Amino acid sequence: MKKIAILQSNYIPWKGYFDLINSVDEFIFYDDMQYTNRDWRNRNKIKTVHGTDWLTIPVRQYKRAQTISETEVVDAKWAVKHWRTLAQTYAHAPHFKHYKDELEAIYQTPDFINLSQINSTFIRAICGWLGITTKLSRSTDYTLGQGKTERLVQLVQDAGGTDYLSGPAAHDYLDTALFEQAGIGLHWMDYNGYAEYRQLGPAKFEHGVTVLDLLFNMGPDAPQYMKTLVQPATQFPS
Repeated sequence: MKKIAILQSNYIPWKGYFDLINSVDEFIFYDDMQYTNRDWRNRNKIKTVHGTDWLTIPVRQYKRAQTISETEVVDAKWAVKHWRTLAQTYAHAPHFKHYKDELEAIYQTPDFINLSQINSTFIRAICGWLGITTKLSRSTDYTLGQGKTERLVQLVQDAGGTDYLSGPAAHDYLDTALFEQAGIGLHWMDYNGYAEYRQLGPAKFEHGVTVLDLLFNMGPDAPQYMKTLVQPATQFPS
């Protein structure tokens, strides 16, 4: 059995995104899909002492059918601003210092222009910190069929998959019969039941923030607050 998940890349995603990755044998970045404005593709939330705040990458959308892979940054200073905000916000988080140098180096990547490249770079690094070893690939590595569900079925088949794990939001549009006809097992990710951990500030607990919040606050114990990781995370970045 080989389980596949296919999803658009997000910017420093929340913990559920990484549970999805860790639940499959291969995770495919679906970045030839249309870029959606005011979505998770180019932004995410952090938890501050005053509540949540957005970190948003400024991008150029020059056509309606523009894909995530075609989307580029319009202000190169975004990385400096985001790093400064993270460093100031989490300076006193218990484990921030353990990730600081490697994360800062990523933000200093000189050729950060393409949104898909930015997102996948952060996701790969975070997978390493969490000890996730799932194969990460791109939809453009495979044949791209026609039709919303047909494309997914084709990608699973081309990747040698026998089963497909989907996020719950896809209930609204997936043609489940096509998976059954292709002999592919269809499964649904459940994002309910996450435990709370120590966060900054007195405000209410926030689950829907970047996974960096969990890492900075809990370090190697971060997997205890996820659904698919039960072992301590790998060694801190060197």
